[in-house]
Amino acid sequence: MDYQTFEISPELNAFVKCAWTLESPASATEQRQTIVPDGCMEMIFHYGDLYRQYQNEVEFIMQPRCFVFGQITSTLSIAPTGSTGIFALRFNPEGFLPFTHWSAQQLENKAVSLTELFGEAGLQLEKEVLATTSTADRIKLAESFLLQKLQETETVNSLVKSCVNAMLELNGQLSVGQLSEQLNINRRQLERKFATTVGLSPKQLNKIIRLQTALKMLAEKRFDNLTDLAYEAAYYDQAHFIKDFKEFTGLSPKKFYADNLQLSKLFVGTA
Repeated sequence: MDYQTFEISPELNAFVKCAWTLESPASATEQRQTIVPDGCMEMIFHYGDLYRQYQNEVEFIMQPRCFVFGQITSTLSIAPTGSTGIFALRFNPEGFLPFTHWSAQQLENKAVSLTELFGEAGLQLEKEVLATTSTADRIKLAESFLLQKLQETETVNSLVKSCVNAMLELNGQLSVGQLSEQLNINRRQLERKFATTVGLSPKQLNKIIRLQTALKMLAEKRFDNLTDLAYEAAYYDQAHFIKDFKEFTGLSPKKFYADNLQLSKLFVGTA
């Protein structure tokens, strides 16, 4: 499995976290992967075989060839149907909304095709990105498209961006009450702005950021026991850490890593 990340144009740094690629040969048996919420939306281009997206243990839908996946609020189970070839952009938590007239709620837990989102322009981008075999060219095409869309839509809400930056800097340890107090905004108003712009409540995003911080520590094996990890990640105790972990993954930390969920570990703490 070959996973790589790439920097994008400084003009888009406020919106896009990174570009990334993933390539892997086909497997003789189905390899399901579990994706954990990370607070970011993704623009995905499958130049390899498509992926199944499971709705339960048996039923699934096929993901589109090229799409944007909105915020996920629980684990997502996917599996390749053959060889994997993916080019993608990972957006900052509030970063995708300036490029579309869709609300974050409309995108939540969904893979929405570029054609449905952007019409003919989305279809043209899809054709151009899939027609080239160069990652550098794919990045340029995607950047050009986003910069053009940015001129057509209003820029990101600066208040929400300030909130997200504060959450990220403190690894999700800033409460919603502290956020609203620092920014002098009513808590309910802040929550409404988040729902529209980010697609998650401030509390949900805080939990996800804090969990991702803990996941990175766990993946790097920096702790001998979960109690020390929980305290370092600012959880009240080990029980609260396990509760949040199960809320987003459906598994205990021990079970999660024992199952060798390669794709989930791959994206933990990436740029």
